[in-house]
Amino acid sequence: MFGQDLFVGRDYHPGRCNRPPLGGTGLKALVAVALIATSAQGAEVRFIDQSANLPAKHVYEGGWEHFVGGGVAVFDCNGDRRPDIFAAGGTAPARLFVNQGTPAGDLKFLSAPLPPLTGVTGAYPLDIDNDSLPDLVVLRVGPNVILRGRGGCAFEDATQALGFEPGASWSTAFSATWEADATRPTLAIGNYVDRNDPDGPFQVCEANELHRPNGNSYGPPLALEPGFCALSMLFTDWNRSGRSDLRVSNDRQYYVRDGAEQMWRFTPEPRLLTDKDGWLDLSIWGMGIASRDLTGDGWPEVMLTSMGDQILQYSDQDKGFKNAHFDVGATAHRPYTGDDGRPSTGWHAEFADVDNNGLADLFIAKGNVDQMPGNAMKDPNNLLIQQSDGTFVEGGVSANVGSPARGRGAALADFNADGLLDLVVVNRRAPMEIYRNVTEDPGAWVMITPRQPDINRFALGAWVELQTQVGMQTQEVTVGGGHAGGQLGPLHFDLGEGETAKARVIWPDGAASGWHTLTSGQVVDMMRSDTDGAALVIPR
Repeated sequence: MFGQDLFVGRDYHPGRCNRPPLGGTGLKALVAVALIATSAQGAEVRFIDQSANLPAKHVYEGGWEHFVGGGVAVFDCNGDRRPDIFAAGGTAPARLFVNQGTPAGDLKFLSAPLPPLTGVTGAYPLDIDNDSLPDLVVLRVGPNVILRGRGGCAFEDATQALGFEPGASWSTAFSATWEADATRPTLAIGNYVDRNDPDGPFQVCEANELHRPNGNSYGPPLALEPGFCALSMLFTDWNRSGRSDLRVSNDRQYYVRDGAEQMWRFTPEPRLLTDKDGWLDLSIWGMGIASRDLTGDGWPEVMLTSMGDQILQYSDQDKGFKNAHFDVGATAHRPYTGDDGRPSTGWHAEFADVDNNGLADLFIAKGNVDQMPGNAMKDPNNLLIQQSDGTFVEGGVSANVGSPARGRGAALADFNADGLLDLVVVNRRAPMEIYRNVTEDPGAWVMITPRQPDINRFALGAWVELQTQVGMQTQEVTVGGGHAGGQLGPLHFDLGEGETAKARVIWPDGAASGWHTLTSGQVVDMMRSDTDGAALVIPR
């Protein structure tokens, strides 16, 4: 796939003359590129393993129905402004770990009770009922569950109360969006192999589901067909049109010949984008999706994990995407340690700046499906450190996160409030791992949570822009992507060597707040205060 473009017929090499402009064109863009090149710091990224501090050894277990999944949800379940962890367990019970750490201290957690849940493949945090308390959409092999947050990290099963039809499928992907005038979010569920088909498992993928609200409840789900065994979904306004489309990454292991990656548009009835829309077929063993603006032009890039090559796609703005060339260093197609030269298997992917230098890095959880002889068995996780020219360099071993366990779900979050992003990884048939980021002399940072009153309180679908001395950073507020798990919480931005920056929010309805000056180390809510988009900055 590499060296080919998805939408246009040329290779894409960041750092060369065809790099997208960073906040402008011509001389302005060249100056911006030069500033970013000179601002990157040389801090050596370093994590320490603090898995022994977890109150229990948590393992994602099970047979073939749990070859996939193993997601982790990260969110604040008790309002103490410290992120907590819900981890899928497969045939073992799912677990909730409540953060007990102190600022800038070791990572510590306490086990908390949950309604008994097994068969869990993953979970996503989301405020469904607009009470500012995060709920959980729990994916399972069997009926899915919605857990309503009651505060204090207590949950109750609200599946029936919300009128949500749980189904009985093998669910492995999820995303959510807020459609116009709705009082509840629209939920998309991605399903895997039809276990009841006697001709399975190959080429017997179940249809995916769209659950649209009907007032404060949900109507019958709408089938999104054809389904090609989805392993990741993401509602994203990828072309900055003010409308979120649904990207679906599918597993070619099961669709074999006829399937492909998909992009659904809802106008208002669902339809698949085709070549008439500029969407060209891409067939991979799709596992996970990560999305973030890497170039500073305000348009999100996309990372697609797979068996074999991992595919980084650069935005061509409203025209679509272009596949990155091999020399960008993001393919992560073979293990980078040991002597096993067989292809890698990528799962969860996440962009995040782990050294606070203003350049987003990329973590990829790796691990063989089970015992597939064609793929590497000792397949360490990747931590790809972005360089000032837009290329990536492997840092998994030197950073101490290159675990050879069969990684599945993961998350990067600041668990100890020191401004550095820590790491949690759920493993198949091996204990969950958690790593504290102890990188020395990192750059400056801020944390921003956009908030709205009444409806869609976590501002799903908003964009946050941060203007620093070296250019613009942009992040979209989404729920979905990754592999079988996601986050709800502050967006982490990096100031590099600067001490202040200006931030604003583009709200889901397109209104924009004014620019507000933030200082390094601030953690703030940007609360929408009127229909024109104005925001109040509330320190946390």
